[in-house]
Amino acid sequence: MKTTKYYIAAISAYIIWGFFSLVLKPIHEYASLDILFYRVFSCSFLMLLIVFIFRRKILIENITIFKSLPSSEKKKTILLNIGGSFFLIANWFTFIYVMNHISVKATSLAYLVCPILTTLLAYFILHEKLLKTQWLAVALSVTGCLLLSYADIMDMFFSIIIGFTYACYLVSQRVNKVFDTFVILTFHITLAALILLPFYSAYSEPLPTNFKFYFFIETIAILFTIIPLFLNLYALSGINSSTVGMLLNINPMIAFLLANFVYKEKISTLQILAYSIVFIAVLVFNSHHLFKLRKRIE
Repeated sequence: MKTTKYYIAAISAYIIWGFFSLVLKPIHEYASLDILFYRVFSCSFLMLLIVFIFRRKILIENITIFKSLPSSEKKKTILLNIGGSFFLIANWFTFIYVMNHISVKATSLAYLVCPILTTLLAYFILHEKLLKTQWLAVALSVTGCLLLSYADIMDMFFSIIIGFTYACYLVSQRVNKVFDTFVILTFHITLAALILLPFYSAYSEPLPTNFKFYFFIETIAILFTIIPLFLNLYALSGINSSTVGMLLNINPMIAFLLANFVYKEKISTLQILAYSIVFIAVLVFNSHHLFKLRKRIE
């Protein structure tokens, strides 16, 4: 049961993200870069406010820990966190662009591809061990993704870009467990904001005046960025990045249902079959934990 809370954190994050299109689609007429700018700036401001008002003591403790690290560990920590910020920016921009200008299905496919990439990166880079049933789950996921790519090869192209950037973020942050989760996340988003700031004046559209835009941006910032990212990093502190990555399949399955029932995007029998295979893959990958949980309950 020690890992159950980390599973719950990851599942909660991905359920929230599954409904992201509900707040992103209403502002699709705004430029993708503008949505990215205001999302990141708003998140950074809110999180810095929280850290300096409510978590100042923890921040000071984390700074002290960083100063006490050997020189090699300091360099590793800096690279991990700078890299995390770059991966987040790349992931957010491509996700927003594809959802608003390509299709919701393409973004849902991205987070079907991401668990496969995460598992492979974790295996080769972090040397995370996988059970035979988990390799079977990866094979099932690959099968589902190939079926979906057969229907639209361009969706797969965009999906790989989105999926790879987030897979890199997950794997890099799996080994970044020395510091407080909220402080680390604040650093990632604030650095992302500083990186984007020089581009704002050159690439942003005129300042939005519609209240609707700011309402959805703040909703995205708090409910669809800060909360799920925090839950995601918390989950990584207790379970493998490959497991967190595979649970990510919950996100696209919800997005797939929204694409069908809310946005009336055309869904084929092949796509239904592919998503069903991926759903089975998630159950197979986590079957060892589900069996342990069932025995404890009994």
